[in-house]
Amino acid sequence: MELYFAPEINEQTPVLPEEEARHAIKVLRKALGDRIHITDGKGHIYSAEIADVNIRNCRLDIIGSHFESPDLFYTHIAIAPTKNIDRISWFVEKSVELGIHEISFIGCRNSERTQVKADRIMAKVISAVKQSVKPWLPKVNEMVSFNDFLQRAGEYQDFQKFICHLRETAIHLQHQALPNRKYLVMVGPEGDFCDRELDLAETHGFLSATLGKSRLRTETAGIAACHILQLANQL
Repeated sequence: MELYFAPEINEQTPVLPEEEARHAIKVLRKALGDRIHITDGKGHIYSAEIADVNIRNCRLDIIGSHFESPDLFYTHIAIAPTKNIDRISWFVEKSVELGIHEISFIGCRNSERTQVKADRIMAKVISAVKQSVKPWLPKVNEMVSFNDFLQRAGEYQDFQKFICHLRETAIHLQHQALPNRKYLVMVGPEGDFCDRELDLAETHGFLSATLGKSRLRTETAGIAACHILQLANQL
């Protein structure tokens, strides 16, 4: 099923955004009466027929809709973006396909990148939502420093909080994650978190976690953490 994204769509305003309408009409050659599916990113998927092929005002006739309840668990990955933006974009795309709920970017002592363009990341998120037919749009947060992110830890009091690193004393994430919970997992840069960051995270309630014996790239570690938490809630 091909999916379009229209955050403001409802049965009272059944209109495709211009960018989505242009893709449907100009690229895919959709015509009057063709049926399409649209999500608002808030749990709804609509079935509709094209009622007007004007790309600036592509009106639809809503035929039906269904609502998909949110997951019983919630995955938030806070990750240090890589120097190569394509690698972090790959993480975003694949984590959305897996079902991530929230993404944050953090600047650490060993970070190679100090900023991320949120609009570019959100475009990748929307593309992955449509490709994987997801009715919920994940949240993307602006990049902040490691210290500033920890200052917000109080907002996540009902989360299981983990920081993934390479110390041998860490316990595997799959042995610590409880099902049907909210999770906040921090993934560090190439070169890992420094000792001060690990100690500071521990004082803010983060549990040490490992993702296995292999030394993973940052983006791979983010995907692994997301997948482990998915499995913890599916088995």
